[in-house]
Amino acid sequence: MTQSPTPGLAWINGADERAVRGALRRVCAARAWGDTLVAARPFAALDDLLAAGDDATAALTEDGLAEALAGHPPIGRPEPGDPASAREQSGMSDASAELREEMLELNLAYQERFGHVFLIRATGLSGERMRDALRARLANSPAAERDVTRGELAKINRLRLTRLAESDTTVSTHVLDTSAGRPAPGLAVTLSVADRPGGDWTAHATGVTDDDGRCAGLPPLPGGAALARLTFAVEPHLARTGADPAFFPEVTVAFAVVPGEHYHVPLLLNPFGYSVYRGS
Repeated sequence: MTQSPTPGLAWINGADERAVRGALRRVCAARAWGDTLVAARPFAALDDLLAAGDDATAALTEDGLAEALAGHPPIGRPEPGDPASAREQSGMSDASAELREEMLELNLAYQERFGHVFLIRATGLSGERMRDALRARLANSPAAERDVTRGELAKINRLRLTRLAESDTTVSTHVLDTSAGRPAPGLAVTLSVADRPGGDWTAHATGVTDDDGRCAGLPPLPGGAALARLTFAVEPHLARTGADPAFFPEVTVAFAVVPGEHYHVPLLLNPFGYSVYRGS
């Protein structure tokens, strides 16, 4: 019997093109790569999605490859607030000061030789293994290293695509304007995630409520998310309705999540107050 797609894969297949492109750009920063996958929808299974991703990586032009590489921070220096890079480079988290210094020097030498960031599928690798790979690849010719880099990019893209497609933690919301007694359409909503309490928040997706006040097209949360946060742009909505100026121009709601759950978080809104709760 054929299994139904996971929520993540179903979202990739059926969500708004702009939203899917945004999620795919967090997998691979090359616009052409994401455009290719969006055009190839729907995917019957994860293997089909991964194969399409491999083909799109192989087809990247030199400019496209450079765009993809620009989205990756150097090994040992993940972007602040980027849980994907931090998770993938976790092998450097307990590296000694000497190893970090050596990696910095090797990264600089690599970039001077090849003109781009050193890229490796870092997941599961220790800091020492990444250093040894960097040392070895410095001896490659530019053409050979370009091929190796494209192969490493394909591995990273496959890993990130799998996490996105297999994610089954979802969030939705429904905004009701209680002062008007009707739904609040056209209200901008931002979904952010953090990997731990007190960790940095990373914007994951944006959406706009529909005519019924619902924002149900948000992408599944990335693997490793422990907290989610919804930020509602209240003031522009109330200004459009002619209501009193908003006392709370923005509403932010943070909540804990566990894998496999669906979180429906409605917002009941008026110019001088609001309430939220976990719905179903």
